[in-house]
Order: sequence, then C-alpha cells, then structure tokens
Amino acid sequence: MLDYMYALLIADATIKKYADGRIKFYEYPPTGDFSGTYIVLDPIDMDRIGDYADDTYLTEDSLVQIDIWSDSRQERNLVAKQIRKVLVDENRFSEIPGVDEWDKDTGIFRIARRYRKKVYRKDFNNL
Repeated sequence: MLDYMYALLIADATIKKYADGRIKFYEYPPTGDFSGTYIVLDPIDMDRIGDYADDTYLTEDSLVQIDIWSDSRQERNLVAKQIRKVLVDENRFSEIPGVDEWDKDTGIFRIARRYRKKVYRKDFNNL
C-alpha cells in the first residue's frame, strides 16, 4: 500500500510542487536546519487480512499515517488538503483525523492524519 500511496501523491502536481524529493517512508525530517515541506508515510497497521469465503481471505486492509511537516502553516495546510483530495476524494481512502501542532522552539508546523483502505487481494480472480 505504501508504494501505491506514494505513486498517487507524487503524481499530483500540487503535492509534487511543494514536496518533490521530500516524500519519505518512515524517515522523519531533521528539526535543525529545516525548510520546505516534508511528507512522511508511516504504516500503522499494514495488510490486515479479512473478509473470508470458504476459509480463504479475500481482502487486505491497510492503515497508514501521513505526517506533513513544514516551516509554513499555509503551505502545510494546502498540502494536507491536497493529500485528502487525492486519497479520499479521488481514490476512496477513509481518513482518521490526527494531531495539528506547532513547535514553538523550531517554528515547525505538523499535521498527522491516518488513511485506511481495504482492497481485494491481487490474486482474487485466481482463487
């Protein structure tokens, strides 16, 4: 699911404009010399199997947290809304709201949301 989500995000012109080269898996940005906007995909609950028929699982359900870090609150909000548009509106993920915070010492704004999607297994038609 991570690769799929990454491909959706990087294909979007707005997200690419603000975070190109700064969309990472598991890797959080340094808080020292920070500039720009970073997107971090971090799996919370990957590929939980479910929906059985004849003792065979049919679906996989994934939960991924996406953190957006930026030195600009407006840019962070714009990217967060675009991620929601790409994942929820265009690709039928569900969204679970998360934290919205600002670190006074570093001036970094962060928002975290979780996205979930259930998909049929890739070999579904061959079962």
